[in-house]
Amino acid sequence: MNPDILSGFFQATMASTLGATAIGSLLGLIVGMIPGMTISTGIIIVLPLTFVLPPDISIALLLGLYVSGMTGGSFSAILLNIPGTPSASATAIDGHPLAGSGDAGRALGIAVSASFVGGLFSFLCLFFIAPQLADIALQFQAPDLFSLVLFGLTIICSFAARSLIKGLLSAVIGLMIVTIGQDPMMGTQRFTFGQLNLVEGIHFLTALIGLFAIPQLVDNFSDMVRKRGEVHPARQFGSVLPKLADLRRIRLPVFIGAPIGAFLGILPGAGGPIAAFISYDYARKANKNPETFGKGAPEGIAAPEAANNAVTGGALIPMMTLGIPGDPVTAILIGALLVHGLAPGPLLFIENGDFAYGVIFSFFWANIFNIIIAFLGLRLLVKVLATPRALLMPTIALLCVIGSYALRNNFFDVYVMFAFGLLGLAMRWLDMPVVPLLLALVLGRPLEEHLRVALAGSQGDPTVFFTHPYSVLFLGLAVLSVFWSFYSERRAKKAAAVPQQQTSP
Repeated sequence: MNPDILSGFFQATMASTLGATAIGSLLGLIVGMIPGMTISTGIIIVLPLTFVLPPDISIALLLGLYVSGMTGGSFSAILLNIPGTPSASATAIDGHPLAGSGDAGRALGIAVSASFVGGLFSFLCLFFIAPQLADIALQFQAPDLFSLVLFGLTIICSFAARSLIKGLLSAVIGLMIVTIGQDPMMGTQRFTFGQLNLVEGIHFLTALIGLFAIPQLVDNFSDMVRKRGEVHPARQFGSVLPKLADLRRIRLPVFIGAPIGAFLGILPGAGGPIAAFISYDYARKANKNPETFGKGAPEGIAAPEAANNAVTGGALIPMMTLGIPGDPVTAILIGALLVHGLAPGPLLFIENGDFAYGVIFSFFWANIFNIIIAFLGLRLLVKVLATPRALLMPTIALLCVIGSYALRNNFFDVYVMFAFGLLGLAMRWLDMPVVPLLLALVLGRPLEEHLRVALAGSQGDPTVFFTHPYSVLFLGLAVLSVFWSFYSERRAKKAAAVPQQQTSP
């Protein structure tokens, strides 16, 4: 066995390193739950404390926060229908309905279990095939990345199948909002209307909080006025450990989400939200009863949770082997390594092999502590649902205001959050899907950037997207995704029409 591997394992299993990993995992669950508090924000807050710590302990602390932050985002998504992180947006689609039916413990248990499997899968990828996967990702050029993002946008068709016009209109609204701010290529202002606060554009999390939190607060307030919902799901909270039947049921969604998350984590700029929604979409297509999705299907929780936690290990692969960050969090981790005089890249495994493998095993222990602390804290965390609504709703509203302000220390973002809340209410009353708008907000900016870079490099020749093998692959998958969505919907309508024909005289 490579002596660096053994040395790294012992380095990661020292009491001080394990303690730092456990503390980071606890902080990550808390940070992930709070709407508006991103994992990046949590790591930035903790980062100055790590400068006085040894590098192995400081990186272990940050890795624990990184891994558990993904899982923590699903807690508030399931319990309150307010995703704590962008990656948990897909989890809320089925997680909150399942919790609302009285199975909050079951929903959270499935989310934590799927997150653990996804994180463990990405650890195996990080340990065994990191160099190979990183080499493939490095070959991606602007046309390939554009086609990948376009492939992600085709998921809109799945969520807009009931009303294609409303779904596409929702996506167009999202793409229009993305154009506000600075031009990504020229740096000039556009659609700011002389408002300096709009120069940096609309922050995705500000929109996310408004779209999810405000309609949810209004619904709860209306329930209080009508004196409904006295029996809350939290009072019917049962076992947090998933039953064997649930574990069997989520096997396929987990094994769909984990590889997708690990692979997309390697690609710079792809990130957790894309992986979560793509995994959700394909788990839905692979399911025998796709009509159950959106109504509390356990598969709809397992697939995105496995994906977004698998993204963490995937993002570490290019960071450690090539010094290229896979997402904003790994960019911060590179800065932390540089502060300690350690330059990430291929030489890291040659010059500091024991430390490199120590980081890999710390990532493994972060996933172990994540599932342990999450399950031990579930019964305490779920009591949020049993809190009197007269106390809970103002607290959530205050946290949303604080979270929106803390993103950029700008009170203007609070007004933007409330504006998106009104937009979310209007879309709900008009029966327009919100998911296409969210996808457009997440993918709109990278879609434009990669498109314009690709066209600038080819001097405006659009055939560049059909001359790159990876680009052709993703474009083909995009076309397949669109046709498969309409085929599945048509098949579902025919299946629903058969019983009606049999019952008619």
